[in-house]
Formats: sequence, structure tokens, C-alpha cells
Amino acid sequence: MLLAIDCGNTNTVFSIWDGETFLCTLRTSTHHARTADAYFTWFSTLINHYGIKTDITEVIISSTVPRVVWNLRVFADRFFDCRPMVVGKPECLLPHLPRVDAGTQVGPDRLVNTAGAFDRHGGDLIVVDFGTATTFDVVAHDGAYIGGVIAPGVNLSLEALHLAAAALPHVDISQPQKVIGTNTVECMQSGVFWGYVGLVREICARIRAEHDRPMQVIATGGLAPLFEQAANLFDVFEEDLTMHGLTVIHRYNKDNS
Repeated sequence: MLLAIDCGNTNTVFSIWDGETFLCTLRTSTHHARTADAYFTWFSTLINHYGIKTDITEVIISSTVPRVVWNLRVFADRFFDCRPMVVGKPECLLPHLPRVDAGTQVGPDRLVNTAGAFDRHGGDLIVVDFGTATTFDVVAHDGAYIGGVIAPGVNLSLEALHLAAAALPHVDISQPQKVIGTNTVECMQSGVFWGYVGLVREICARIRAEHDRPMQVIATGGLAPLFEQAANLFDVFEEDLTMHGLTVIHRYNKDNS
């Protein structure tokens, strides 16, 4: 079995893939000081709790937090006796090489989303990922990542408002009942929610115009369903897109080793 690990700036997700389906998906906060032993204690406790029988023989990792990778490597080596594939490292092959400016390092999460989206939907895509940052990844007709856009994440924007303005409280994002807020919380929620609706719609429209081809918009990330229901911004929502992309890259490496 394959253990796919996606380490983001806020959360780290572990999914067990049996070759046909994900048996389970576990989530923990990202912390660069967490040791391999601590990962295993957390992981094994939950696996036992859910009664999942696993025989993990392979591990693949995507991480936007470089300091975490070492402990995840040790975790894979010590407890599953395998050398993990790490997306972004030279030895981890990609189904399609990115076409970006020379010397540019593309985030592993964006490469993984590209691979997963192309495998499911073909090319000419915009992948919108609502994470710590809100990213827009442009996938060419042949499956190559050809650039994109990075904007502040929704929760990051809310936190910045709270921290920078003493009179503004911390609020959770939700779809407001109306655009015009009649109290501070409603005003903040309306500004962020409808502001991001406008941001996503405008950026996708400009990408389509610049790319000059019909394009599907694929959304992923925890907050994507909230915006999908409100504004019909996306063609498809993929909850497990990143994890699927990791299985695609793993399979490609196995087939070409």
C-alpha cells in the first residue's frame, strides 16, 4: 500500500491508497519540530482506533514546508522501511515538466494538483486551491504546468484584518445573508466573501482571455465548497485532488523506473 503525505503551511494530510481507493485520510497541524516518533504515535493511534489494517510499503511526500521533510523521511524509513519519493526532488519524475521561467522553483503542491487535475480532466484547466494561499494553476493542453497566480488565502486575509486593526474582531468566513452588513462582523464577512468571489471570477476570466482557449475551472481546498455553492465559480470541485495527484506521480515513477 501507498501512504501519500501532503504537507502544507497549515495542515499535513496522510492518505492510505490501496491501488484503487483511499482507505482513510488523516489530518494534523503542520509543525516543523514534530519528530518521526511523534508522527508515528499519532498515525498508529488513529489507524488502530479506526480498525484499519495496513501494510504500507511505499511513501510519497509533497511539502511546501522544507523543514518538515527531513522528519517525514525518517518516519518513512524507520517505520515502513522505505525511501519515500519527494515531489520536487530530481529523482522524483513528473508526468509533464513545467514550462516556466528558467530557474523558477514551482511549489510541489502546484505540481501535484496539476498532475491530478490533468489525469481526471485533461488539459486546458485552471486549478484553484483554497489553502493558506489561494493559488491558480494553469494546466496546458498537454498537461504541463505553465504558470499561475498566488493570492492571500481567505483565512489569512481575515487574520490580517483582525491583527492590523485593533477595533476589528476575529471572525469565521461564511456566506453572508446580504451584501450590506449592519454590524462589524457582517461587514467583514461580506467584504472577504464577496471580495474573494470577485477575485476568483476576475482572475479566471483574465486567464481564459490570455490563454485564448476554452478552459475548465477545477477547485480544491477546504473552503472551495462554500464559494462553489454561492456563486457557480467552478466547473468541478475535487476534494481529494492533491492526494490523487500524488498517486498519479507515484504511478508514473513506478512505470518509468
